Amino acid sequence: MTRWAPRPDGGRPSGRRCSHTSSAGRAPLSDTCPACAALGRAPADLLLCLTCGHVGCSDSSPGAHATAHFESCGHPVARTLAPGEHWAWCYEDEVYLDPLPEE
Repeated sequence: MTRWAPRPDGGRPSGRRCSHTSSAGRAPLSDTCPACAALGRAPADLLLCLTCGHVGCSDSSPGAHATAHFESCGHPVARTLAPGEHWAWCYEDEVYLDPLPEE
């Protein structure tokens, strides 16, 4: 299980809390955003839903399908699938999360 902590500022006011800081995570259900693939698009950034494994493009891609997934099902946390990057976004609390070191 990965434990997460809100970034000190994360682009938001300092002291922002998140109630979704533990996640078992899931394996990705696909290697790209299925909605973008159906439209022939190659999304720039992919996010993995830590609740169900859905892969969707981020808001910086034309479809923002990761956000649409949150809006349709309420799964609050998605982590980046970008190589070499280790962060997550909590849609519900609107805060970036960084992984805590494993104990």
